[in-house]
Amino acid sequence: MSQAVEALSPQDKTVLINSPLLSSLSKLEFDAVAACLERRCIAKDGTVFSEGEPGKELFILLSGELNAYVTQPGEIQRWMFTITPGDFLGEMSIISNDPRSATIIAEVDSELMALKDTDFYRFVSRHPMIGVKLLKAIGDVQNTWLEQTARHLSDLMSWGETARRRAITDELTGLYNRRFLEGLIKNRFGQGIVQMRNIALLMMDLDKVHIINETYGAPAGDRVIVMSAQALQRHLRNGDIAARLSGDEFAVLLQDTDEQTAREVAERIRTAICSQEIPAAPGPEAKNGAVISVQISIGIATAPAHAGDAESLMIKADDALLKAKNLGRNRVEIAD
Repeated sequence: MSQAVEALSPQDKTVLINSPLLSSLSKLEFDAVAACLERRCIAKDGTVFSEGEPGKELFILLSGELNAYVTQPGEIQRWMFTITPGDFLGEMSIISNDPRSATIIAEVDSELMALKDTDFYRFVSRHPMIGVKLLKAIGDVQNTWLEQTARHLSDLMSWGETARRRAITDELTGLYNRRFLEGLIKNRFGQGIVQMRNIALLMMDLDKVHIINETYGAPAGDRVIVMSAQALQRHLRNGDIAARLSGDEFAVLLQDTDEQTAREVAERIRTAICSQEIPAAPGPEAKNGAVISVQISIGIATAPAHAGDAESLMIKADDALLKAKNLGRNRVEIAD
């Protein structure tokens, strides 16, 4: 065994023997590898190796703590992971003959054992059993890293999808929100789709929901909004986009739809929502088993017939909704 290994404390020897790189070796195999190890001491904030350097050694950390960093644009170093006693590092540069992929810096005073690439490949070529065990240990660690990375990426993707969904949907109803709908309409005009294909915008307002809130309480009002959104969705066609704008206001963007078809869709929605019997939440003003009925007013504008840009289309549809409400509510009206 090398003098560097013989000089180690019993605790450090235990770390070395139990390192994932060497733990599968027999005593004779371990002694053979250990005889080639060289001890290195790295002071706090010292560098073990730097990103981009050629890799001629792999290391096993005996004591202390190391941090791995990669360089981002602007020469900013980003922390990647921490290396603790027993971990080995630098092996991939030896195997693939690539430059170091990270910079390793000592967080505290640290001790390492180094194995030169010439000794590593001597074991691979002349002592195949040792070489196989070393390569398998490296492969096992790499597989673990890949699995952890895959899980991390999966978590990030899941989080990103959840965040994206929250950014474009209404939390109460699950419909799209105003921002998404307005952006979609602007996109349709920006791409010139409206000039080639008709689109229709339905603006909707549940009638007198404030009375329901006052009579049965806010939870009942929310239930009315949710169940009306569900009824709305059930009567849409493939490709139609429904959104909750705010409160009890909804909108639907109908693709490839002229004025007559838009009215037919709107009447189906109005009939479906008006025919609901929504359970009322028990409260001071409601008996158990009470049901709520609700009505809806709808305004329609189409493009390019009524509007030549997104803002005009929304204004025209809103004006048509106001006309429906002024004419007695619970009706469908077309923009002038």
